[in-house]
Amino acid sequence: MTSIEEYINEAEKDQQPKLKEMYQVIKETVPPETKEKISYQMPTFYLKENLVHFGAMKKHIGFYPTPSAMRAFEKQLKDYKTSKGAVQFPYDQELPIDLIKAMVRFRLQEVMEDQ
Repeated sequence: MTSIEEYINEAEKDQQPKLKEMYQVIKETVPPETKEKISYQMPTFYLKENLVHFGAMKKHIGFYPTPSAMRAFEKQLKDYKTSKGAVQFPYDQELPIDLIKAMVRFRLQEVMEDQ
């Protein structure tokens, strides 16, 4: 079992389905060489640097794709509560799968171009 799977299994039972869904969406979007770890006490995907984090909060999943991704997807995120580097996806709403995948791909491209 990965450390991210352990994190999800330790979360509240009602949070686990959305956390598993978020985990699978990101895992399917990143290349196989991407590392999974816990960083800042949250599930993190790492490829040359931290790509994205996500975490279980009381009423939402926090998704942390960095400030650059938040700026790039500002219009698509208008219906969600956001901050400089994070977006909140409420548990009682469907996850925006296509948006999450696009943000992860944005971060991958950004990281690969920086190196």
